Amino acid sequence: MSNNPEVQAEIAMESTDAMLSRYQQRFEEKIKHSVQHFPDCGPLSKACEYALLNGGKRFRPSLVLMFADALGHGADVTGAALAIEYFHIASLVVDDLPSMDDDDLRRSKPSTHKVYGEATALLVSYALIAVGYSNIAISARAVKDAQHLIKSDSNLLGMLALENATYNTGLMGATGGQFLDIFPPNLDLLTLRDVIHKKTVSLFEIAFVFGWLFGGGNPEVLNVVKRAASHFGMAFQIVDDLDDMIQDAKNERKVNMAIVFGLEAAQQMLREEITGYLAALKELNLESKALLGIARWLEGQVFN
Repeated sequence: MSNNPEVQAEIAMESTDAMLSRYQQRFEEKIKHSVQHFPDCGPLSKACEYALLNGGKRFRPSLVLMFADALGHGADVTGAALAIEYFHIASLVVDDLPSMDDDDLRRSKPSTHKVYGEATALLVSYALIAVGYSNIAISARAVKDAQHLIKSDSNLLGMLALENATYNTGLMGATGGQFLDIFPPNLDLLTLRDVIHKKTVSLFEIAFVFGWLFGGGNPEVLNVVKRAASHFGMAFQIVDDLDDMIQDAKNERKVNMAIVFGLEAAQQMLREEITGYLAALKELNLESKALLGIARWLEGQVFN
């Protein structure tokens, strides 16, 4: 963690769970407001609303807000936070389909396809992805309207954000990751890391990059931002694999780092990824209470 005693004191004053809850509530207001402005397309609109408002930690959009807060320019990154959540929810709706993970429940409630049918659920995913991309444009316009806060060219930021989103939602990102998760060619370390990077890290990278770009960060160091996202996303998935170890073994789910390599090896990988994430934050000069706190939160899921 940070060696700055003031930052350490701030982290100690507020638990990470409380901090995450605060960001979650902050974003929840934004997404409810956004859903109210969806066009009325009958059952399809209702299905989109159901998928979006079906709970969840709102972790990825909260990261967008955390990055913007850490940069301290006062930028409005609401559109960017909404975009990543639309992409994320779209992926969950598809993951739950019978042809994919075949899950009847999502967050203890019936999955979207169980309530509205498979065809409508598939169309929900298309609609949410489209709205997600539209929010990239909204975010670029917000930068243009706030040139006194963010000096970067809004057209450049929009282009970089669009490039990142298309890469990380396509064949080299979440779509390709879902395929590899279902049809892994083997279970060696390189393959498992490839699955995690494409399926999990990809959306975290979008969140990190959006928060950095639209929050006023220097586009020239995006490689460091992406490195931070890679370490964080890997750590996040390892924690998830450790948590799901027993259930995945019972369900004969093979793509799990802890099952394939063992408990101790997975825990060591987790430590290394968190160390890498913290080093990248330091390089970016972003050792904020929130961004350091989520590293402590990840560690606490396993080692406390």
